[in-house]
Amino acid sequence: MMGRVLTFFDPLVRLLLVAIFAASVLPVSGQGAVIARSVSDVAIFLLFLLNGLRLPRAEIWRGMRNARVLVPLILWVFAVMGLAGWGVSEIAEGILPASIALGFIFLGVLPSTVQSATAYTSIAGGNVANSVVAAAVLNILGVFITAPIMAFVANSGTPGVDLSGLQRIGMILLLPFVIGQALQSRLGALVQDNRTMIGWMDRIAIAIAVYAAFSSAVVQGLWSLLDASGWALMLGLVIALLAFAFVGAWMVSGVLGLPREDRISFLFAGAQKSIAMGAPLAAVLFPPAVAGLVLLPVLIYHLLQLVISAPLASRFTPPQ
Repeated sequence: MMGRVLTFFDPLVRLLLVAIFAASVLPVSGQGAVIARSVSDVAIFLLFLLNGLRLPRAEIWRGMRNARVLVPLILWVFAVMGLAGWGVSEIAEGILPASIALGFIFLGVLPSTVQSATAYTSIAGGNVANSVVAAAVLNILGVFITAPIMAFVANSGTPGVDLSGLQRIGMILLLPFVIGQALQSRLGALVQDNRTMIGWMDRIAIAIAVYAAFSSAVVQGLWSLLDASGWALMLGLVIALLAFAFVGAWMVSGVLGLPREDRISFLFAGAQKSIAMGAPLAAVLFPPAVAGLVLLPVLIYHLLQLVISAPLASRFTPPQ
């Protein structure tokens, strides 16, 4: 029951659907697009400032010391899934628009979710502490790993990546996170005491980034770029990547000989991809006309991972 609630009534999912619908019906263009991107940048800055305020430094260092789980997880999330995303992108290249094909590489090198991976790990009876720390560390590393990988792809001749976005990464993502960490001793308690409001601020910031990115894509003719067979192919490739992620993460954790609780946390942290990191990174790293298309595979993957995770978590739930 909890899994169904998380899947179908998660506030972030509802906000993302509203953002996509609003961008499709009322996209901003011209000066409005410039304003929308500025608002998105401010929202993303605030999002990472809050992340810096609420993530204890001691928790980060403790997680980094759990090398038996963390090192293989980092390699799986960024290296193996990155190669898988590149392979899917090669299949899509020449059939789907170049920016959507690029989106599969972007999807592959994104870090794990934090909230939903932890929630499903808890439902399934896994190691929640491991899940929280691993997801947090992966998201911090994602800023340093995902952006350089996409910059390398750009230098390899893939169109649509704005290399100046690396500077924006520092100003809009890293700087506010560092400020948040520096102010944690003074303002950290305020964030903890207002977790519900802060949670909604997070979701709204992500939705704003998605709306701004999708508005530009809609103006560029997003809904006319693909016919029915193109949409079917993209969906099929996302499902294939999703299946590889979940089956592969479970098998790798078994080969490593991890206890059942750690295997469960490895599964959800290793297979899920973070729209909370993907939307801000895309908005900062890619030009507006490209960001919405790059995010398409990420958004579809995000929704499907919740649908898959719910019955999986229920299946793993220990008997009462």
